[in-house]
Amino acid sequence: MKRLLRRLMVGTVLMAMLAWLAWRWSGPHAAPPSGEGAGADSADAGLKTVRVYFASPGGDSLVSEAREMVEVQSLHERVAALVSELDRGPTGRGVAALPAGTSVLHVYLDDRGLMTLDLSRSFQQGFRGGSSAEYLAVASLIRTLGTNMPEVKRVLLICGGSPIPTLGGHLPLDRPIEISDWP
Repeated sequence: MKRLLRRLMVGTVLMAMLAWLAWRWSGPHAAPPSGEGAGADSADAGLKTVRVYFASPGGDSLVSEAREMVEVQSLHERVAALVSELDRGPTGRGVAALPAGTSVLHVYLDDRGLMTLDLSRSFQQGFRGGSSAEYLAVASLIRTLGTNMPEVKRVLLICGGSPIPTLGGHLPLDRPIEISDWP
């Protein structure tokens, strides 16, 4: 059993390192052009309504809020803006689920919909809570990404360039998370 766990951990570390290297070598990370035309400058950029998810006041589910954001083209900017909205916290009845100070360091999306998301160490170091808080933190992030980025099918979370086996000891994060598993 220990041998299997060790092999899984080594495989996860190698997969995360390969994803990071592929991201570094692939150059600029731009999203496909929108329908407005590739030549539009930032002054022409419009607002986009997005949905972000927070913990409910009772801590037993998620609640969503609509937010208006400036529409951006690059993958990194899109993901960073969504995570920033989660970090900013709710304006309504929800409760922030992401650890304070969580930000995006790097993001890579392959052609099969696997997003490797490298978050700041605040994501792991700032987490305080039990299994419910851990579930809600991950669910908040995954649901927000899945709702606003339909091209994302799976998410592999890493932290500060290193794989993280779990956030709080209850939910495995050492393999990609299927967006469809978090309705």
